[in-house]
Amino acid sequence: MVKKSLHNRIYFEEIINRISNLNENSLRKWGQMSAAQMLKHCDLVLQVALQKIILPEINILFSAVGILTKFEMQIFNNGIPRNMPTFQKLIVNFECDFDEAKKSLLKALDDYWYAFENHQLAHQHRLFGKMKEKDWGFLEYKHLNHHLKQFNV
Repeated sequence: MVKKSLHNRIYFEEIINRISNLNENSLRKWGQMSAAQMLKHCDLVLQVALQKIILPEINILFSAVGILTKFEMQIFNNGIPRNMPTFQKLIVNFECDFDEAKKSLLKALDDYWYAFENHQLAHQHRLFGKMKEKDWGFLEYKHLNHHLKQFNV
């Protein structure tokens, strides 16, 4: 079973191509977000890895569950469950311009690749605990894949 990572240029380009196939009228299979809101949400999540968004501290119980979830996803190569709760800072429940959100996400992906190549990704995540580069690559791919599947791309 292949464990795809955003740090493999083939899978990185796959994500970019899938984003390019998305349009503002793409229908979602589940959830509340529009395609533009989903793009903005994915941009915000990448900003966490880039250390541009700092998430608030969480209860130690939630942190323990998050760390176990990270390992479980890596061991079993699981995807992200639908409608999973997220940090308030990463929720996009406001109107977004589709073209601007798409452009911003693609820029965030370029910034992410640069940070990866230069070993500048965050070393910690409030939910998932200590993060190695391989953790970011795996989890960011899973997150983007989850939301692109949500919109059939």
